[in-house]
Amino acid sequence: MTKTFSLTDKQAEGQKLLASSCKHIMLFGGSRSGKTFLMIRAIVIRALKHKSRHAVLRFRFNHVKSSVVLDTFPKVMSLCFPGIPYNLDKSDWYVRLPNGSEIWFGGLDEKERTEKILGQEYSTIALNECSQIQYSARNIAVTRLAENSGLALKMYYDCNPPPQSHWTYQTFIKSFDPDTRAQLRNPENYAAMLMNPDDNRDNLPADYIEELEGLPERLRRRFLKGEFLPANDNALWTPEVFDKYRASDGDMPELQRIVIAVDPSGADEDDNVNNDDIGIAVVGLGTDGKAYVLEDLTLKAGPATWGGVVGSAFDRHSADMVVGEDNFGGAMVRHTIQTARNGTPYKKVTASRGKVVRAEPISALYETGKVRHVGFFPELEDELCDFTTTGFAGTRSPNRADAVVWAVTELFPGLTRANQELDTSVGLATHRQGATSWMGA
Repeated sequence: MTKTFSLTDKQAEGQKLLASSCKHIMLFGGSRSGKTFLMIRAIVIRALKHKSRHAVLRFRFNHVKSSVVLDTFPKVMSLCFPGIPYNLDKSDWYVRLPNGSEIWFGGLDEKERTEKILGQEYSTIALNECSQIQYSARNIAVTRLAENSGLALKMYYDCNPPPQSHWTYQTFIKSFDPDTRAQLRNPENYAAMLMNPDDNRDNLPADYIEELEGLPERLRRRFLKGEFLPANDNALWTPEVFDKYRASDGDMPELQRIVIAVDPSGADEDDNVNNDDIGIAVVGLGTDGKAYVLEDLTLKAGPATWGGVVGSAFDRHSADMVVGEDNFGGAMVRHTIQTARNGTPYKKVTASRGKVVRAEPISALYETGKVRHVGFFPELEDELCDFTTTGFAGTRSPNRADAVVWAVTELFPGLTRANQELDTSVGLATHRQGATSWMGA
């Protein structure tokens, strides 16, 4: 027998809020708490009441297509509206309901598509994962909330909470205009509700919340507890930057060069409990000129183990070079890598400047989308967020972050300073011809 769908207590509370007289409503909180599901359900209810047009927007079109159009929306229709047919137009990416209502899906990352969507008027506009969307883009979207359909105009928002410096926190929690820093003119038009995965236990795998509980503290607070984290004005990285430019395998271009960076420690095979991790990062340079973090292989182990990990990654990714910091002896690192994989091209880099000085230009590349994470790297992202202009605020050595900094620096030669020394003694002749010529460009 098919189980009858019913809202959880928290979802019922959220549905009541979405149907209230408030014009701007945000559902925020931890991962898999049902925020987007509930928001899409509310839009369909509105669309079925009156012939009308609605929009669901996200920063990237590919993400709204994969997560909403092909996942959440059909689940909503199957569970909540099983007898109602709909037609999905895969050319313009909108759904038409039997009464003529339309629900459009779009991304704000492509000018032509954005202009097409924002050339129409809507009764509802939903910003999915709005922590990735700039306030200026939100303000442009608001101007299209103008359809005269008989429905009250609504703007819906959902997100995993970014830092408190983000416009979502300033607007919905503090009731400030993010631009003017003045109190909102009509604060009664704004409402927000916290929804966390614990509120949605009945619809989640049994061990899902246990997995979230095992995340690093910053990510646990965000994705499990749904907290807006205190803003650090001196932070070099922020979570919303990772989210804004996060990529998937399908988003990547062809990679023209791949580097594996190693940030070693003094760990040995048998007794390394008190030693730092060995940072190992795989980063590729795309034909679009952007760097893509492919893997974080950081581990705590002795040379025989981590050397094998590096060698395996080199072959798996058809990499061009391994770069390694010589703080524990460049000769040792080179020997370890080339013992594990004979002939591996290796370049020794020397840290003549402090970690923060090396990290600052890399963080600037992240800010402009020149470096993107392919998937999620919770521990790496946690370390990067602990870098500030005044120093590293973490409790352990940032070996993961250091490895990424070295790899990205190698892929963008213009950032390289005199703190890098090329070890020409072994292996460079095995580089790909294209990679070698690119290095000299």
